[in-house]
Amino acid sequence: MKKKSSLFKEFSKYISIGTIGLHLVSGIIVGVFVGYYLDKFFNTSPILTIVFFFLGIITGFYNMYKDVLRYIKEEERKEKEKNEG
Repeated sequence: MKKKSSLFKEFSKYISIGTIGLHLVSGIIVGVFVGYYLDKFFNTSPILTIVFFFLGIITGFYNMYKDVLRYIKEEERKEKEKNEG
């Protein structure tokens, strides 16, 4: 029973690390789509697409930064619990 719990914890760690890259890519994709459709609506072709592309990059890196900090804090908490118990 202990092996399954350990395997699940290890697997969940890889899933949380995998979402870091997903957040970076999804921010860029959403930014490009929003910019593209606003360009079509306002007839300002490529200006808003470029602006929202860079906003998507900034947002993606910010989300990635938050995920990394959350992961580091979680690992520090686990290490602290391991050393205390």
